[in-house]
Amino acid sequence: MSAITTMDKYSPIGDIITISLCWVLLILVFCSYVRKTRSFHLFLFIIATLMTAAYSSIVYRMLMDRWQAAYTVPIYIARFVMHAAMFLVMHFFALYIAEAARLSRQEKRFTAVISGILLGVLSLYELIGILTGAGFRIDGDGSAHTGFSAFSIGYLAFVLVNAALLIHIRDRLYKWIMTGFFLTVILAVGLNLIQRINGQSSFTVATFFFPILPMLYFMHSNFYDSQMGTVDRIAVDEFVRNAHMKHQAFGYMSLFLPDFSSANAVLPEEMKTSVRKVASSAFRSSVLFSVGPGHFLMTFPLRKNPDTDERVHAMLETFQKECDQYHLDYKIVIGRSAENRAERVDYINFIRNIHHSMKMNTVHTVDSKDSSAYDRYSCILSNLEDIYSRHDPDDPRVLVYCQPVYNLALKRYDTAEALMRLKLEEIGLVFPDEFIHLAEELGYIHVLTEIILNKTCREIYRLTQEGFIFSRISVNVAAQELKENAFCDDIMRIIEQNSISGSRIALELTESENVGDFIVTRKKISELKNFGVQFYLDDFGTGYSSMERIMQLPFDIIKFDRSLVSASASYDKAEAMVKNMAQLFKDLNYSILYEGIENEADEERCCGMSASYLQGNKYSRPVPISEINGFFTKD
Repeated sequence: MSAITTMDKYSPIGDIITISLCWVLLILVFCSYVRKTRSFHLFLFIIATLMTAAYSSIVYRMLMDRWQAAYTVPIYIARFVMHAAMFLVMHFFALYIAEAARLSRQEKRFTAVISGILLGVLSLYELIGILTGAGFRIDGDGSAHTGFSAFSIGYLAFVLVNAALLIHIRDRLYKWIMTGFFLTVILAVGLNLIQRINGQSSFTVATFFFPILPMLYFMHSNFYDSQMGTVDRIAVDEFVRNAHMKHQAFGYMSLFLPDFSSANAVLPEEMKTSVRKVASSAFRSSVLFSVGPGHFLMTFPLRKNPDTDERVHAMLETFQKECDQYHLDYKIVIGRSAENRAERVDYINFIRNIHHSMKMNTVHTVDSKDSSAYDRYSCILSNLEDIYSRHDPDDPRVLVYCQPVYNLALKRYDTAEALMRLKLEEIGLVFPDEFIHLAEELGYIHVLTEIILNKTCREIYRLTQEGFIFSRISVNVAAQELKENAFCDDIMRIIEQNSISGSRIALELTESENVGDFIVTRKKISELKNFGVQFYLDDFGTGYSSMERIMQLPFDIIKFDRSLVSASASYDKAEAMVKNMAQLFKDLNYSILYEGIENEADEERCCGMSASYLQGNKYSRPVPISEINGFFTKD
């Protein structure tokens, strides 16, 4: 047992720096947005406990240095709290590692039990040593003796426990994150060992701070965009989940700027300034999230903003003035939290679904109809995900309907267009306008195309075997599908598996504006045409159409959109333009198909505008593909 005779090898500078750095971290956490996860709360417990250890260390050393004999009991208490707090920090480290690595419930429980037992035994041993005099004690003459210290043993034991835990999870976290944790732990233990060898104790508590820095940097760094004050999209779900758990109602405003919805679009500095001002002053305790290119979502607690309606009105005026000034299109959605939304943590998709049906430059306030519509949307989305994951070519949820096409030269129905429907158990029949855009956005569209093509080819085989006379049936494909390396192989494989000729299939596609897409499209079309497949240019007259590009693509049929048919009936100039364009294509050996023929007037007008084929409700609405034989004749 050794007597403590001097405090010359301790300086409070290490503990003061530790306390200061802990306060700095708390300020950073308070002034930035951090997701309120369980591991984050453990992180806060670690900081608070470390600060307790540092304060206790200063008090203990100060009492020992100046009033050793007079304040025996406070010295005992300060020393016990200091050691117990450091043990507790290492206990929280173990719990934090288990949580961050997403160990199983059993593994977390085992970690908590082992670390908790070690914490309890060491703290109890420290306390018994003080009470019995076997450990640290102060004699009646004021001399202090260390006795047998539990701290060194406990420190080593906790280091081994945490090191074993880090080794156990080494394959569950990114290697550079693991490297960061290991290096800081090694640095902390090394510094502690060096100061012990030199009889120093000034930086004992400070070494516990080292692993805290990689925790904040690797695991909780989700800081604001310095220019706009936005937090990234990942934080939204956590914010909503946390608000729901605490039963905190919140309001939200969504601003979508379609002009900046592409990945490379850059928001003007003036709009950045406007967004920044709104983020900092529009609502009390608001958080602004950047949830996608050109899409911002602001949330704010309703409890702290009783004047929400007035603030929303002022904010709308600001945004609308900015958008008008810079001639920007926008869509704004305003709403308040609801239990069903919070439980599913799906506000972003909920809002995007509303965007889809909104007109440009409008403001929409969320109501019960939106929730009902989203329930339908969620059902469609979940089924699309399941259809994609199953990749079943005979999936019964994907139905094929067909609309017959009238051949003017042959005076009969000679072809048809295959159209997709979904039949879902929960909501019934779903039309393409509700799910095609979703399938394209989420990358599911090619699987749907494979399914409808397979079912179409199977029906073509049946019709052929039964002696029906027809040329082909067309299937729609999305331009993005042609970017897939296996696109042509997939199409040819399905046609061959159904034992039909490639000439029995036509593919309808809309031209892409992208030059790279155009090059790929031309290559894929040429490859499939060599296999016998024909190609339609779909929706001519809508969106982007380049005559030069069309001439370079080996299309067989130009499909004039219903909008051109309607326009040609509205005024003479429109009819003359449509007629001349159709004649130009015909002179270049393209066939012309007019879609959207509703009545005899449409039919008569299109017949006078170089029509080869006519399609529309005048002849028939789309019918299940099994009924298309009613429009074809037999040998």
